[in-house]
Amino acid sequence: MARQRSSRGSERGGDRERGGDRERGEQQRYVYGVNPVLESLRAHAERVERLLITEGQLAAKAAAEIFSRARDAGIRVERVPRERLAALTDGGVHQGVVAELRGFEYADVQDLLDAAEASGRPPLLVVLDGIQDPHNFGAIVRSAHALGAHGVIIAKDRAVPVTGVVAKASAGAVEHCPIARVVNLSRTLEELKEAGVWIAAADPHSNEPMWSARLDGPLALVVGAEGAGVRQGVLEHCDFRLRIPMLGQVGSLNASVSAAILLYEAARQRGMSRPGAGR
Repeated sequence: MARQRSSRGSERGGDRERGGDRERGEQQRYVYGVNPVLESLRAHAERVERLLITEGQLAAKAAAEIFSRARDAGIRVERVPRERLAALTDGGVHQGVVAELRGFEYADVQDLLDAAEASGRPPLLVVLDGIQDPHNFGAIVRSAHALGAHGVIIAKDRAVPVTGVVAKASAGAVEHCPIARVVNLSRTLEELKEAGVWIAAADPHSNEPMWSARLDGPLALVVGAEGAGVRQGVLEHCDFRLRIPMLGQVGSLNASVSAAILLYEAARQRGMSRPGAGR
């Protein structure tokens, strides 16, 4: 049965503490692989300090755009041995190109709400509780961006920050999907409620299947770490819990898969799967 909703106040106090402070991550980070590097150049060329290229390994079409954008932005390009790139990426699949960027600039939670307001659509946010695997994190950011979320919220502690591995796993989506990092997830959820956002947690023990809930209004989806799930202290701040019905014998899904399924259901209910329905 569809969940009945009541309206919440949408006023955001100007002096209310925001859920996240704008900050930078590590002083420098390395993004590698053709797609992540290109997305960095397309979205934020001013943050790229230099490019490291291995001759003969970079595909011609990709090389043409990379060199063109680097030239237009005045970015230094260095040709280095393959071993240098392997060392910088800890053996990751770099495809012959690495970009050295300034520290990742995290958004404020308010920025995510402002982006939703500017889009003319109800807020759709993803809140991650204790995701420490960079591949899971990157895949969730990729799904969030692809399925219309206005941003992702992570905690400062017990969570992986944005790194080169995360950027690679996101296929460069970290350059387009705002990510806020907050001190206290529970307090942030309460602040989102004050802004009129409903909080739904992914919970395999819930009795409510995801398709019985209304996910077309202002919504934050909370996804926990694989195995541990959403912590009890965070669950207590959620309005309702959603179960992803499954037919197989395995009782849970990978965190990034769970996030993608819930995001797709939210997108479906919002009509975004219709031809011509844009972001």
